[in-house]
Amino acid sequence: MITMQIQKNKWRRVKLRDVCEFKYGKSLPQRKRIAGEFPVYGSGGIVDTHNEYFIEAPGIIVGRKGSIGTIYFSSKDFCPIDTVFYIEKDETIYDVRFLYYFLKNLKLDSLNSDAAVPGLNRNVAYDQDVLFPRDIVAQKKIASVLSAYDDLIENNTKRIKILEETAQAIYKEWFVNFRFPGYEKVKMINSESEFGKVPEGWEVKKVGDIIDLQSGFAFKSKNFIEGGRYKIITIKNVHDGQFKSDIANTTDAIPEKMPKHCNLSNRDILLSLTGNVGRTAIVFGENQLLNQRVAKLHPKKEFYKEFIYALFRNLDFKKGLKNLANGSAQQNLSPVKTGELEIVFLSDDILKMYSKSTKKVLYEIVNLNNQNQNLRQTRDLLLPKLVSGEININ
Repeated sequence: MITMQIQKNKWRRVKLRDVCEFKYGKSLPQRKRIAGEFPVYGSGGIVDTHNEYFIEAPGIIVGRKGSIGTIYFSSKDFCPIDTVFYIEKDETIYDVRFLYYFLKNLKLDSLNSDAAVPGLNRNVAYDQDVLFPRDIVAQKKIASVLSAYDDLIENNTKRIKILEETAQAIYKEWFVNFRFPGYEKVKMINSESEFGKVPEGWEVKKVGDIIDLQSGFAFKSKNFIEGGRYKIITIKNVHDGQFKSDIANTTDAIPEKMPKHCNLSNRDILLSLTGNVGRTAIVFGENQLLNQRVAKLHPKKEFYKEFIYALFRNLDFKKGLKNLANGSAQQNLSPVKTGELEIVFLSDDILKMYSKSTKKVLYEIVNLNNQNQNLRQTRDLLLPKLVSGEININ
């Protein structure tokens, strides 16, 4: 208690307007952007690049219109457009990295001032009462603790991207260019299909011959609660090559009629069936249940899994999925029609070799994603305690 009081004495109660200035972003229509090295920030994050910058780094971006109250940190010179505020460095008052974490903890996204179009009023934000540390050295210490977590997350994310690219490169080499182990001894023959010449012994099959497309369960929203034991995984969790496990409704009970396949496990493969159809991601984490409008791609043989993931991540195959979708207002992908899609299929011996070559890649992707999830949870627990002075950084 004494330590905490000493800590608090070094902090001051002020209005947010006394801490920093929210400056309006600048107009930069898409037609005037020239691709370059400098990120262009909107309220949803980086939306483009430009060959010139408006603001020197480091700086903070705050969502003003649309996704209000979102907070981004740019370590590169950047262009904030007119849907955001930006904050420049001012080393006489704050460490800009500390201010970034401080603002994230204020939950400015709850200050919507426009019912029709979400908007963050600058004066409403300025009027927030905040407890802010006087000592910039202390600010830097707090920022260094939190940024250590973010640095680890960023490094893991870069490794995941490299692993994804590696898996796709091997897939393309083996199944698009047909340079698989021992290909030199295999004769190419006409497949009498749109695929042209294929290795002898390979054949054209349907997706449904190798995969069971298992649809999610229709959960009732009235059963959703806050902080429940099980996460309900929907299409918003399935991004292209990214599983967003932290965005989910929850429940405390598994419905009696829910099929067993809807109880998800690490390395399950999911496919979005509605909206942005054809997005594929690999699951990580525990206690997650599959909602409707998402399908699980269950391999009919376990060693098909690595091939299936790479197949559905392949750009040409994804185009086929999008062409298959229907619906004018919202695109919908039928599991039945998806199962009818034709692919060039090969012998189990080749698929076993491919599985052996890429299994570790998928395991590492899942492991790194689990690490990132744990790092985010720890950082998010520490953040409010550090930036409010509840924990003495010394």
